[in-house]
Amino acid sequence: MAVRLMVIDDHRLLAEALASALKLRGHRVLAAAAPTSGAAELVVSRAPEICLFGTAAPAEPGTFDPVVRIRRERPQTAVVVLGPVPSPRGIAAAFAAGAAGYVRHDERIEGVERAMAKVRAGEAAIAPQLLQGAFAELLNPAAQPDDEGRRLLRMLTPREVEVLVRVAEGEDTRLIAAGMRIAPSTARTHVQRVLMKLGVGSRLEAAALAARTGLLDRAVLGTPQGPGSVG
Repeated sequence: MAVRLMVIDDHRLLAEALASALKLRGHRVLAAAAPTSGAAELVVSRAPEICLFGTAAPAEPGTFDPVVRIRRERPQTAVVVLGPVPSPRGIAAAFAAGAAGYVRHDERIEGVERAMAKVRAGEAAIAPQLLQGAFAELLNPAAQPDDEGRRLLRMLTPREVEVLVRVAEGEDTRLIAAGMRIAPSTARTHVQRVLMKLGVGSRLEAAALAARTGLLDRAVLGTPQGPGSVG
């Protein structure tokens, strides 16, 4: 089942990683791009069968405006949202905007392919347990929901936050070291500490976790000086 598709995510590293994995499985990837705000223009001009639309903040106002436009101007293209869970309001917002599916950001590649097959056949693609969980949380909202992104961010030092941002932007050890004006060995140590604190085994997993929980967006907003500012 080869599919003509586009992968769009606010974090380019995640878009390119998913696009590469899908290419290896025989799919035709027309583009892997960021940010999602430009999704509508790309989809309208390239006309893929499916657009994989990744977002770390599905409940934020305006997040799915591009999906609304895609649905209006290119209704033949099915949009599958890759988003965090739990996010019941985000799931509801995605389908209200015209998305045909919603898949966890950390879903295995086989799960993404199953979702693509469903929406290609004209069906809605969302795991039953995901839908049940969303309804349960909407009906019985937690008084103080756990903010995983904020909790994880508190575990990192300011320098480790900068390292995480650079990792998510696709920088290797050499570039991290040069940008932060530190030795490559020190950069490697910082990366390993970030992976250990986040409980992941690779840089890609760290970037995916940061995107899924909103940690990366919080890190960028909470770092007024940006990468390279820490001496």
